[in-house]
Amino acid sequence: MSTRDDLLRLDDQLCFALYAASRALTRAYADLLDPLGVTYPQYLVLLVLWEEDGATVKRLGERLALDSGTLTPLLKRLEHVGLVTRQRSEEDERVVHVHLTREGKALKAKAKRVPLGIACRAGYDLDDAASVGRLELVRDELRALSKRLEENQSIGTKRNP
Repeated sequence: MSTRDDLLRLDDQLCFALYAASRALTRAYADLLDPLGVTYPQYLVLLVLWEEDGATVKRLGERLALDSGTLTPLLKRLEHVGLVTRQRSEEDERVVHVHLTREGKALKAKAKRVPLGIACRAGYDLDDAASVGRLELVRDELRALSKRLEENQSIGTKRNP
């Protein structure tokens, strides 16, 4: 980090480092997901559904930190290509459940190559325990950073209405 006089240098900004890394990671995912016929945001939706088939739109939004205005077009596209179906709850028509189709479930087997491909492109060897440990440390640090920022955002909002 530079002196206080240089605090506004682009290359010293945490936000820019994360932004650049996020863009690079998204591009790397796009190359791996293209053969599967899904985009990165659609892949994230599928990851949740492979864990929680039948999740509600609200639950998907919570897991992915997406609002319904962003999530609904993703789900419509996934439904259009035959990977999911959306069904209104019989108990409460405001609640929509998202289910994987047979094709959506089958895509999981093909997608198993994606995490390995990303790890390799990022310079991690998943057969090496030390490399896996470094990857897990990066992931855990980013999760902790996200959590701290969310917590501090809500504190700042309460202080500065």
